[in-house]
Amino acid sequence: MSDDHTHVQEFFTARAADWDARFPDDGPAYAAAVTDLGLRPGDRVLDAGCGTGRALTPLRTAVGPSGVVLGADLTPAMLEAAVRAGRHLDGQLLLADVAALPLRTEALDAVFAAGLIAHLADPAGNLRELARVVRPGGRLALFHPIGRAALAARQGRQITPADLRAEANLGPLLAGSGWRMTSYVDEDSRFLALAVRTD
Repeated sequence: MSDDHTHVQEFFTARAADWDARFPDDGPAYAAAVTDLGLRPGDRVLDAGCGTGRALTPLRTAVGPSGVVLGADLTPAMLEAAVRAGRHLDGQLLLADVAALPLRTEALDAVFAAGLIAHLADPAGNLRELARVVRPGGRLALFHPIGRAALAARQGRQITPADLRAEANLGPLLAGSGWRMTSYVDEDSRFLALAVRTD
């Protein structure tokens, strides 16, 4: 959406306090997407662009007490909202940019990313960085609790052919960034693209 991190931070800072109240019914969609990611007990998973941490509780449930759950976001106000909601109890919060994660190469089994791709300054480079921190064969979920058409209608805009989340665009983008798309769902009730790290 923008190559200016300041713009992204300002956008989310202004909305952090009431973010969860604006979307109170998204919990089941998050839980279902986490289930589809196929995590196992003991897995290490990152919620990239975690915002207020709505995925952290289902991620913790999926990996169990022996797993590792991290939530990274570049907007302090969103992480503060996650703490106020008690979600820091389910995962460690990191003030970090997905362009340069403070994680070792191949440290993780999976990445969950809700609503992230539209806000990436360098989608190919940022997806490569997510691939860097995931082991070969590890998984990626690109999720949104409503589909592209429903989201566009909510925002009063039209879907364009250049939309990165369109299947014809996203598949090649992932393939050029170290991922192979394994499934794609875009319906009014959710958007979910799953991918596997290829090497």
